[in-house]
Amino acid sequence: MSERETAHGGDDHAPKHGPRYLAAMCLASLGIVFGDIGTSPLYAIRECFHGSHSVAINPANVFGVLSLVFWSLNIVITLKYLAYVMRADNRGEGGELALSALAAEKEDHRPRLKRIIMMFGLFGAALLYGDGMITPAISVLGAVEGLQVAAPTLSHYIVPITVVILILLFMFQRRGTAGVGAVFGPVSLLWFTVLAILGIMQIVQHPAILAAVSPTYAFAFLLGSKHLGFVVMGAVFLVVTGGEALYADMGHFGAKPIRMTWFCVVLPALLLNYFGQGALLLANPAAVENPFYNMAPAWALLPLLLLATCATVIASQAVISGAFSITRQATMLGYWPRMPIQHTSAREIGQIYVPSVNWILMCATIGLVLGFQSSTNLAAAYGIAVATTMVITTVLAYFVARHRWGWSRLTSGGLTLLLLSVDLTFFSGNVVKIGQGGWFPLTIAAIVFLLMTTWKKGRLLLWQQIRDNIVPLEEFYKRMKADHSRRVPGTAVFMTSNSEGTPPALVHNFLHNHVVHKQVVLLTIVTEEMPFVENAQRVTVTDLGNGFVRMVANYGFMEDPDVQALLGRKDTPTPQIASATFFLGNEIVLAEGGHGMSRWRAWLFSILARNAVRPTAFFNIPKDRVMEISSQVTL
Repeated sequence: MSERETAHGGDDHAPKHGPRYLAAMCLASLGIVFGDIGTSPLYAIRECFHGSHSVAINPANVFGVLSLVFWSLNIVITLKYLAYVMRADNRGEGGELALSALAAEKEDHRPRLKRIIMMFGLFGAALLYGDGMITPAISVLGAVEGLQVAAPTLSHYIVPITVVILILLFMFQRRGTAGVGAVFGPVSLLWFTVLAILGIMQIVQHPAILAAVSPTYAFAFLLGSKHLGFVVMGAVFLVVTGGEALYADMGHFGAKPIRMTWFCVVLPALLLNYFGQGALLLANPAAVENPFYNMAPAWALLPLLLLATCATVIASQAVISGAFSITRQATMLGYWPRMPIQHTSAREIGQIYVPSVNWILMCATIGLVLGFQSSTNLAAAYGIAVATTMVITTVLAYFVARHRWGWSRLTSGGLTLLLLSVDLTFFSGNVVKIGQGGWFPLTIAAIVFLLMTTWKKGRLLLWQQIRDNIVPLEEFYKRMKADHSRRVPGTAVFMTSNSEGTPPALVHNFLHNHVVHKQVVLLTIVTEEMPFVENAQRVTVTDLGNGFVRMVANYGFMEDPDVQALLGRKDTPTPQIASATFFLGNEIVLAEGGHGMSRWRAWLFSILARNAVRPTAFFNIPKDRVMEISSQVTL
């Protein structure tokens, strides 16, 4: 079993594909994959019948909303994600960046289209940061609001308690989730069990509510309510938020455990709870202020409040970890400057902690709680980011189906139009909430997208300037002979982004010091548009003569480059690596504009460059054997 599989709940003594292993993966996926969608019952139904855009509580509306809930879960989650999108695995990995890389893979002959596809995926990834801020806020706030039912006199403590829980949650991130990951699954299983039981308790009293599975109620509701029913779709959409995590976390658990868990546990529990809330509202319309907690008997309110808080913390943990993961992927693909990334588990590659992202998320999340004060107010901000992401996913999946799977235009286009009709309906239902808070995640995504594209473009312009001044190796050899330079003992490793020619740092060192080491390694790290690279294809070594060796190392965007481990491999000709000297080029950016980038973006790029983590830490280069050679570059 691989270390990734073991860390995600696999049993070391169970066969990799045996029933015990499968059961362990299903249990582990409950908390990580389904944590977000599993906490939607706390607020989704309430938002349909309570608030400024709610509908009246009567049989026609309740049956209509429940029918929309039933078919939304089955079309968006079951059909779109489980049956369709999860087929598009990029070497086992999912998520917007993995999907966009897969969609663009066959478009090399159309560079403009390939760029557009990658930009779609990048903006979808940027939306995750806004989601990572709102999800912990609305989830934890929605759980703690149970105090309004369990202990009304303590209602004024809801916001302070939520803030304390969020502070503890983000402070805990540095320790990683490996220590508590074992309890995520069991707690989530208990949560979904309670969801089902609460729903059944109400359904047995009003079994006629089950008739809402008929799509006729959904159509009648939308046609009868006209524009109001359309607006309510924005609230109905809350039942599928978190569904995108099924695809994003596919690489951690595999498609089979996620599908089995959905059909056997999650979908039944969610539907029973939603239908139970509908039955309760028909029997007691006054319960609309918090139908979820009003389903429980009085003696169970405080335990349910505690369990709901634990469930929302687990859901928040998964979203925060997703933000860390997308940061690393974007960094490896060249869309983020190098950032400090700490591994919190020796066994699992996915257990990482990004301090700067963590504290930004914490401040934004607490600010949301203090600013919006209630989950009802936050619901207006929630949804638009996820709805936009789902539209992007459908568009990208079309290119995968059409050009990678070889589907006909009729088949791929027909399915895409069907899914887009649903996605755009939800998107339009959420657009009306932009002025009430939906602007927040879109603004965050726009800022992140701007930073990502600025960094990518700045690095490209920087690379082009360096490339234009690259000295061919043959010419460098002639200069060495003409200068009668000394060949000093030892090994020098020159890190270079260009796999051709002579690294500028080597040229500058030669011109100023007039020495060249007896063994020179020209090392280039290349990040492929795939999550992982097989170990056999990791490195290519080329003997350039005159004691020069060129090494090109390939990594996937889910992997961390490690120069010391790389040069210590048996298939690399670096016997003196323990005493080698590493030479790094350090380009100081002068933001003047007019060199392919406007002045303000050049200034922004220079700020990002100054704050990027040092290459020694990012590439695991020995700090005491590094020489940096700086040069000024104008952008």
